[in-house]
Amino acid sequence: MKSLDVVAAALLVIGGLNWGLVGAANFDLVATIFGEMSPLSRLVYVVVGVAALYQALQWKAIQHRWFAAQTAPLRPTAR
Repeated sequence: MKSLDVVAAALLVIGGLNWGLVGAANFDLVATIFGEMSPLSRLVYVVVGVAALYQALQWKAIQHRWFAAQTAPLRPTAR
């Protein structure tokens, strides 16, 4: 599940950077690469949206997966 967390987070960074470009420079990188509302660009937007939903709905579980290991007591190692 941690791999899915990383993929979703990376997609959100990509989506956030694209929206930043749209807001700051009126430049849509996804549309430039894949075509204005082409099926592929629409797919990219949907995948980023699904990643956002995943992150939003799994917020507590993601925190538990990533931070519970830091607070767990250490196990003794065999010598």
